[in-house]
Amino acid sequence: MENKKKVLLKIFISTLYLSAFTFGGGYVIVTLMKKKFVDEYRWIEEDEMLDLVAIAQSAPGAIAVNGAIVVGYKLAGSAGALTAIIATIIPPFVIISVISVCYSAFRSNAIVSSMLEGMQAGVGAVIAAVVFEMAEGIIHGKNRISILIMALSFIAACILGVNVIYIVLACGAFGAVRTLVKKRREGRA
Repeated sequence: MENKKKVLLKIFISTLYLSAFTFGGGYVIVTLMKKKFVDEYRWIEEDEMLDLVAIAQSAPGAIAVNGAIVVGYKLAGSAGALTAIIATIIPPFVIISVISVCYSAFRSNAIVSSMLEGMQAGVGAVIAAVVFEMAEGIIHGKNRISILIMALSFIAACILGVNVIYIVLACGAFGAVRTLVKKRREGRA
């Protein structure tokens, strides 16, 4: 029981920290989650991180909260998921509450406006790094079907302008069919 309490505390502190210092949206937290949970703590494998991001993005709600739920649940069940949720929502709740009280002063302040513009550029770079790292993992896996799915999804989203929801649903359906076919073949062998 003591071990579970330590894991829950570590989940709480990690997700609270990540949430408190992640600016720019859910995709920014993906890089930090990978560094913390895959590289530093080794709680999950890199392949699992890709699955986590897919689940977090395809589920309704914020990707940061969804990702924290998946990691928390994997490590400590329902208690881990609840711990991760609470720790992940505390920082934005507090920050948004403070900003909403002071919104008029922030809105017209040239320094704050310039600072936010600069942060947008940094967030773009962080998101690009996440995309590069995740694509690199798929390419190094050398699974031609996964590489094809990635390329077709990119074309559909960026060139053809297909809504991301349809792309995620189509990829999920394809993955389910692919898994069922693979299991059926293994059953015959």
